[in-house]
Amino acid sequence: MILGEVTGSVVATVKHYKLEGRKLLVVQPLGIDERPRGMELLAVDGVGAGEGDRVLVVQEGRSASMVSDRLESPLDAAVVAIVDHVELEFGPGLNVLTGETGAGKSIIVGAL
Repeated sequence: MILGEVTGSVVATVKHYKLEGRKLLVVQPLGIDERPRGMELLAVDGVGAGEGDRVLVVQEGRSASMVSDRLESPLDAAVVAIVDHVELEFGPGLNVLTGETGAGKSIIVGAL
């Protein structure tokens, strides 16, 4: 899963029939430190997210198409949660800048 922020939406008057009625969002991936990381991506909205929301995105075709309730949809990313807050358990082995954890450490994401 990818932690990100919705930065906009895409309006498409003509799209694949399995995407009809679905909102398309532009999402900026974020690191655990909540700084932008990588290029923005396009994801179908599965939870009613809007601009400025922190979200969780799945970026696997099968998982993304399951969110749309239309299997075999031409998707590779979908918003699956609106994030309320992120809690980190600090300790040896946790690198906050990369989000990598050592043995026995966890990253907890609270979602609405």
